[in-house]
Amino acid sequence: MVLQTGYPSRVHQQLEFITPFQLYFNPDLIFRKYQFWRLITNFLFFGPLGFSFFFNMIFLYRYCRMLEEGSFRGRTADFIFMFLFGGVLMTLFGFFGSLFFLGQAFTIMLVYVWSRRNPFVRMNFFGLLNFQAPFLPWVLMGFSLLLGNSIIIDLLGIAVGHTYYFLEDVFPNQPGGRKLLSTPAFLKAIFDAPEEDPNYQPLVEDHLPTPETSEARQSAVAQDVPTEDQIEEPQEGDGQHQQDQNPQ
Repeated sequence: MVLQTGYPSRVHQQLEFITPFQLYFNPDLIFRKYQFWRLITNFLFFGPLGFSFFFNMIFLYRYCRMLEEGSFRGRTADFIFMFLFGGVLMTLFGFFGSLFFLGQAFTIMLVYVWSRRNPFVRMNFFGLLNFQAPFLPWVLMGFSLLLGNSIIIDLLGIAVGHTYYFLEDVFPNQPGGRKLLSTPAFLKAIFDAPEEDPNYQPLVEDHLPTPETSEARQSAVAQDVPTEDQIEEPQEGDGQHQQDQNPQ
């Protein structure tokens, strides 16, 4: 989902239809110039084409898909709500941290949530390191540091991912804990299939014979073969009556 919007934005930048200056997060332009699109577009920029760009695209696609097909399978509304929760929280941090692009932080958030929900999965990083899944976000942060990038964005993604994981998976299972994050009903109405009513009573039409049964009955009548409805069970005394009629 995010990949489908992030890659076209990068193509438009390469073709000079738009520039990063039209996408970056700027509170003054958002509230004074009413450029509200910056609340979304700052998540869609992953830097110029290069190793870092493709690295982020691969991780975004891989772990977004693994979450959607794993712990969020059949829960599309909850999946969308996680996106909204993470995006809103990162945007609030962006107001105070002078952060311009939050796409990489969003990717790290997805990686963190997946890693904590799959703690026993063994990972291999470029054939150099072997470790358990919960260490993956920290390995990525160290790799980003080796590339000379700022780790503030990675730390923000880890912090937001841990906040969601704690409120959704940890705190409700603690003594005295309760579920604090609840997906709005309108999201479930839009994205989730309606639940089956356990008290549903099928209509009379649901019990009508199928076309195959009707064709079998018609062929049986044409061949003078008695159907199940025409076969009568023998009543008591019929066998004895026939014996009385047989000659001795």
